[in-house]
Formats: sequence, structure tokens, C-alpha cells
Amino acid sequence: MAMQENDNLGKLSYPILEGINSTRDLRALPQEQLPQLCRELRSYLLDELSENPGHLGSSLGAVELNVALHYVFTTPYDRLVWDVGHQAYVHKILTGRKQDFATLRKWGGIAGFPAPNESPYDTFPAGHASNSISGALGKAVAIAKRGERRNVVAIIGDGSMTGGLAFEGLNNASSFPNNLLIVLNDNNMSIDNNVGGLNNYFVDLNTSRTYNIVRYDLYRLFRKFNVMGEESRKAILRFNNSLKSALTKCDNSFFQGLSIRYFGPIDGNDVLRLVTILRKIKHMDGPKILHIRTKKGKGYPPAEQNPTIWHAPGKFNVLTGKRISADTSGKPPKFQDVFGTTLVEFAKSDKRIVGVTPAMPTGCSMSMLFDAMPSQAYDVGIAESHAVTFSAGLASEGFIPFCNIYSSFAQRSFDQIIHDLCLGNYHVVLCLDRAGLVGEDGATHQGAFDLAYLRIIPNLVVAAPINEHYLRNLMLTAYKGQQAPMAIRYPRGSGSLVDWHNTPEVIPIGKGRLLSKGSSGIAVLSLGAIGTEVSEAIEILKQDGAPTPSHYDMIYLKPLDNELIQQIASQYNTIITVEDGTIVGGFGSAVLEQLAEYGYKGVVKRLGIPDKFIPHGSVSKQKEYCGLTATQIAHTINELTNKQ
Repeated sequence: MAMQENDNLGKLSYPILEGINSTRDLRALPQEQLPQLCRELRSYLLDELSENPGHLGSSLGAVELNVALHYVFTTPYDRLVWDVGHQAYVHKILTGRKQDFATLRKWGGIAGFPAPNESPYDTFPAGHASNSISGALGKAVAIAKRGERRNVVAIIGDGSMTGGLAFEGLNNASSFPNNLLIVLNDNNMSIDNNVGGLNNYFVDLNTSRTYNIVRYDLYRLFRKFNVMGEESRKAILRFNNSLKSALTKCDNSFFQGLSIRYFGPIDGNDVLRLVTILRKIKHMDGPKILHIRTKKGKGYPPAEQNPTIWHAPGKFNVLTGKRISADTSGKPPKFQDVFGTTLVEFAKSDKRIVGVTPAMPTGCSMSMLFDAMPSQAYDVGIAESHAVTFSAGLASEGFIPFCNIYSSFAQRSFDQIIHDLCLGNYHVVLCLDRAGLVGEDGATHQGAFDLAYLRIIPNLVVAAPINEHYLRNLMLTAYKGQQAPMAIRYPRGSGSLVDWHNTPEVIPIGKGRLLSKGSSGIAVLSLGAIGTEVSEAIEILKQDGAPTPSHYDMIYLKPLDNELIQQIASQYNTIITVEDGTIVGGFGSAVLEQLAEYGYKGVVKRLGIPDKFIPHGSVSKQKEYCGLTATQIAHTINELTNKQ
């Protein structure tokens, strides 16, 4: 089946790849073998990721880039700094982790993103977008300060260039002596006429050794006779970039304004061309940017034709291109789909309601609103801080934004939540998807910290639904129950109710509820969907004939139901708090603070995510690691019951 350029898909042998166990092996290859190696790598990715899911589309598109970088640069002596890391699977394969690649994203296996604690080739943390330029610039300035000739390369995708941090790094790049190379991997456009004829000629001219020696000698001569200062040099650089822009019909005015030398665009899926250009520019002094264009999903037609779905498609059949999905009939829906459906319901009846997302319409199911009412939906790109302030601006003019951000990414907008949203007390609904433990994406994506950092902000209501009904109730409460900012956090994946489509109702702000009355002197207070584990734990205790605790669903972290807590404190001599968030400063800490105010003399046990970065793996493995499975919670309850 002709799904790849070499017409060879399925389980294959990899004669060149099998001989590569380090980048030294790669650099020993004759250059003419690199295209075949790229074909083998592309097929290897398909074979592996079809059975062990990961980020496929970006990896397929960046095969040649990974090979060329490690072929030209002496890694890990030379530093590669990846942005996010979706492009870096081949990087892992080429840097001694090929034998472990089948463990990708599994508990105890290799991470899905570059991780410095995993390999010296992973030189800087990756997982959140737009940090590569700043991190690499810091490395490049440090290396220049030590007087070393060590190359530093930041590899950033075009999507990550919408993040504010990327622009801050670019703005600072020419401020200090450095030899930074930024590779901008643009996979949002096809290779057009700019990559050919005149453009190739101009790239070759500007990267040629002769041209750059003459250029540098003239600069030194002008400096010697005081004809040119630093400002004059930058002005000439801007003129040079403007001339390139005019001749190649490629607008690089942004980079020229920052005094960064620009090269490209070139075909990033032509490995031999990439090697040639990288060799020419690797030793040029000063910051520079190489603009390459790649095809997301390159070499696999289904991924090329639908890059959004094939970004991370799950399991699939390589030969047929059919994705293998689990049967979800008769099972609870994903929280994100409940959010998307409910948002559309509200937006249809009120034109003031709008949706805002930082580049995650499909991931958070706001795509439903984009499909149903596109005029009421805004995708602002990878720009979480902007998403919050933009939402506050909309609210200041009478709209009601539902701003949906993954919990771990919302950390990037902390100042904006304080200063731009809550200080003005604007009616914005922050919906934090992927809260708590998220599974295979691992430490960089765990939504562990939102409860702790949100509870300290004045004017902000913070809530977490135990199930789908309460997600809908809280969304309606945030919409109609008040005129102030409110954050609703909920986990990745499915809820617990098959019959989930209730008629939502406004519920009292800051009021919890009793879920089940127990037979012991213990009360368990839970917040959010982790409460279903508590309910299961109580069922385990019942089946064992053990005394059971009373279970309270607190619903709100802020304002906390202090009246209910005082009542609980007067009735129970042991209190357990359970949360799917950091144990430091979160829900349990809030309850403990309140109990201290009441002078509570009983036992308090807090369960939650420990003060660690939790590794990648399945959510069930992560819960077990944190002591948050139903069985473990039942064991904790039993131990405390026996101590009474």
C-alpha cells in the first residue's frame, strides 16, 4: 500500500537505523545515506506509534530536521533546545534511546518530551510552548562568556511562536554576545515557489563562506576607521534583510527589526539541503534564524490530509490508516465533551456568551462551539496570558467569556488572572481542563497546582465538580449565579455518569453537601472528581463489613463552606481531606487552616498529590503512586478507624 514515499509500510527491517546507537554512529554515515535513513525512521515511527500512541504528525514532519541537526552538530557538546518536544521523537531515537522507545510515555519508561534528567542530549525542559528561545539564549550567552566555541540551537514550531515568551526571547537575542541559531519549523504552509530558483540562490549566497568573510572584513575595516559603529552595523543588517525580503518575496521584517540574521525559507523535508545550509551557518557569529518549511504528517497520507486528528491519533492500523478507538457506547462521556455541549446550549440562548481558547479548540471540545456558532468563538493561539486578558476585556464590555485553558498551561497566566481579571472583578468563567493527574504527558502537564495558586486570589470563586451533572450545574452557576470571575476545574478523561445530560441548575456559592452518612467517627471531605474514588472506597469498606465514614462533597474551594466545616468539626474526631491536587497549599491546607481557627483537637489526614513532580504513565499508575486509588483510600480510612 503506497502510504509512504518508499512504498514500504508495516513491520520492516531497518538496515541503517539498526546500526545507529549514538549520534557518533549517525555522523559516521556517508551523507548520501541520509535520505534512506529518514525513510527508515519514518517507517519506524509509524510501526511504534501505531501500537504505543504518542505525538505522530509533528514527529513525521520533523524527521529530516532531527537527522540534519545531529549530523551537523556535535551533540551533546553542542546544545539542542527543543520547544514543547512534539518534534523530538527522532531526537530520542538517535540519542541512545531506540531500544527503550517502546516504553515511550509509559510508567517507568522514557518521557514523551525532552527531559534533562533522562539524557544529557535533553539539555533543557520541554513541554510548555515558547520557552526554547529564552532558554537557549541563556545557554548561548553563558557559553560565549566562557569563551567556548559550542553551538546552541533552539528548535521552535510556528505554533509556539505565538507565545509571548518567544517574542521576549527574540527581542533580547541581539542584546548580548552569543552564537544562537533559531530554527523555525513552519509546518502550517506547503512548500511554495519561494523554495526554489531565486530563493535558493539567495540562501546559498548569504550562507557562503566567501560572502561572509568579505562581509566581516568590510565591517572590521569600517570600524577601524570609525566609519561604522554598532548602530550603523544594525542599520546595515536591517537593510540587508530588507533586500533579501524583497528579492525572495518572504516577509522577514520582524526579524530584521530585531537585528537577527534571517535565512530561508528552505525545504525542511530535504535532508541534504538542510545539512548543506546548517554547515554553512553553524559558525556564523551573532544570533540568526533559519526558517524551514515542513509537512506535518510527512510521508503518511492520512496524517498529511488531517493533521489535527493525526497530531496524536492513538492506536491505528498502519496499512489501512484506520484509527483504533475504544468502544465508548454505554460509557460516561469525557468531561471536555460535557463542557463543549453545555457551552453550545448556553451560547444558543445568549449572544453575550463567547468561548476563548489558546489553541486547544479540539482538546477542550470548544470545537463544538466553533462548529455551531463560529462568531461566538475565539482561538487566540498559544497565548494563555493573552487569553485571560482578552477575556477580561470582552467581559468589561458586557460579554460573558468562557475561557478554557488546560490547568498546567493556566499557570502561565497567573499574573493576568490576578491583575487583569480579578482586580477588575470581571465576569469571566475560567474552565480549567486536564486538572489533576493527566497520565502519559507526565510532569510538565500535570494539573496539580491550580487549587493552591487560585485560592489565594481575591474576588475569584474556585469550584470543582464531582461528576458531569455538577459540571453543568457549576457552568450555569458561573453564568447566571453571579457577576464575578469563577474558575471551574475538572479532570482529563471520562466522568462517572452515563445518564449525564441533566437540566442544569444554579447551586449556592460556597456551599458543600453530605453525600453519605457513615457509621464511624470519621468524616471524609473531598473536592472534585476524586470524590468518586472516595465513594468507591466506602463501598469497599461496606463489602468488608468495616465501619464507614461520612462523605462530604465540598464543591467549592473558595469560598469554603466554613459553616459546614465547623459542623463537621463538632461531630467527628477524625477528618480526612482528599484532593486531586498538590498537598501543599491546596484544599486540605484550606480546611486545616479553618479547623485551626476553630481550635479543632481531632486528627486531620490530608490525601493528595505529594510535593513532587509526578512521572508520566497511566492515570491509574499515577493515582497509585499518590495513594489516591479507592483501595488505598479505603486502607487509610481503615487504619484511622482502628486508631480511634
